[in-house]
Amino acid sequence: MNIIITIVVGAVAGWLADLAFKRFSFSTLYQILLGIAGAFVGGYLFDGEFHTMLGLPDFISRVLEAFSGAAIILLAIILYRSLTAKK
Repeated sequence: MNIIITIVVGAVAGWLADLAFKRFSFSTLYQILLGIAGAFVGGYLFDGEFHTMLGLPDFISRVLEAFSGAAIILLAIILYRSLTAKK
């Protein structure tokens, strides 16, 4: 059941990332998949810290964790693209 919740939360976070990072011109589907991957990364890295530290409701803290994980992955992709771009 936790995996299904993580996927749903990741899809929401990916949709939010699509709204926040429009200038990088990724497709909406790509952003949603990025959000799902970010949900797993954020869940692993932060493991409920937003819920504990900030006292946020569980769903909101999971979305923040997923969004943070998606942002980390997105920044890594952007950094990789900029380093490997032909000049």
